Amino acid sequence: MKDMDNIPALMADIGTRAKIASQALAFASAESRRAALMAAADAVWLQRNDIIAANARDLEYGRDKGLSAAMMDRLMLDDTRIQGIVEGLRAVAEQPDPVGEVLEEWDRPTGLHISRVRTPLGVIGVIYESRPNVTADAGALCLKSGNAVILRGGSESFHSSSTIHACLVAGLRAAGLPEDAIQLVPTRDRAAVSELLTMTDTVDVIVPRGGKGLVGLVQREARVPVFAHLEGIVHIYLDRDASLQKALDVVLNAKTRRPGICGAAECLLIHEDIADTIGADVIAALVSAGVEVRADGALAAIEGTIVAEDEDWGREYLDMIIAAKPVTDIDAAIAHIRAYGSNHTDCIVTESAEAVARFFEQLDSAILMHNASTQFADGGEFGMGAEIGIATGKMHARGPVGAKQLTSFKYLVRGDGTVRA
Repeated sequence: MKDMDNIPALMADIGTRAKIASQALAFASAESRRAALMAAADAVWLQRNDIIAANARDLEYGRDKGLSAAMMDRLMLDDTRIQGIVEGLRAVAEQPDPVGEVLEEWDRPTGLHISRVRTPLGVIGVIYESRPNVTADAGALCLKSGNAVILRGGSESFHSSSTIHACLVAGLRAAGLPEDAIQLVPTRDRAAVSELLTMTDTVDVIVPRGGKGLVGLVQREARVPVFAHLEGIVHIYLDRDASLQKALDVVLNAKTRRPGICGAAECLLIHEDIADTIGADVIAALVSAGVEVRADGALAAIEGTIVAEDEDWGREYLDMIIAAKPVTDIDAAIAHIRAYGSNHTDCIVTESAEAVARFFEQLDSAILMHNASTQFADGGEFGMGAEIGIATGKMHARGPVGAKQLTSFKYLVRGDGTVRA
């Protein structure tokens, strides 16, 4: 029986068991890991009514906490979203196995043959907030890449995550893999997060997935290496050569499809030459869709907008709100994104190949897009099956973090009695 009153001991025990499990996983066959994920997918679908019932408890908790409509949407599960979880588990299961993949190999004049091969990181700690589907995504990707994982879900998704986690464990059991390979911290106590961040003896990397408050805390306090993005301050720039229809389609989808995810557009930059035409039409469409448009300059004269304040630039709303600003040219748009962006995802809408080339060259966001909704900033949409998060740093992983990004590598050096002169 776990002692919920002694958080340090609880977390130390979880870490030790994860470390032992990771050593077994490093040698587990690709087929056994695939089988575990397929069995977990079957379990999720069979237990969908239990998952929805658990989610109802979480939704009630979220309402009592006063979560916004966008945050409640992140938390909510229904048959369609559970089907998405099942498909994600199966997609990860069917991906090529990354462990042991030979990245490159070469021969040396000394007679040595050297190869560089993928190897698991070890134990990954994932700290996330209200989206219970992260339980399945993170568990699946860590298992696929041969890593053990310690999941610490948000207080809002406690019951949903626990029920989904039980399905993942059922998959491990069915495949004969150690059940400690995927563990869920069984308490809402925030002290568990502080412990996880300092478990350098048993945890190899931390992945935070949530808002600025959570990620900032992790980046400040972690002694374990971190893959993270602080905010998704996503910009869309409508160039003077933009297509009206593409601008309407891309901007509306990027803002309104799911405003509470990190790939949702938060700031719209419009070339001043089209501010009164295409720009005005796009803003009118946003207003009609129920978006609060906080506009600057001439755009503030468009009916239904409100005047933007200084704090609206560089802000992640995660809601049906967007900032909008006219810019003199593409270089002014690039300068604004450099000043206020978060290196997550930024998009240009244009028919000019020259403008696209400049935008892609001059910006260094983890994801840059052309004529495509920023809601595609997602590992599943990139063909990774799922993602454990988006990384905006430049060390190791960047952009959507899938199974391959959760591996490191080692060098295998073969000789034949070879000695160094």
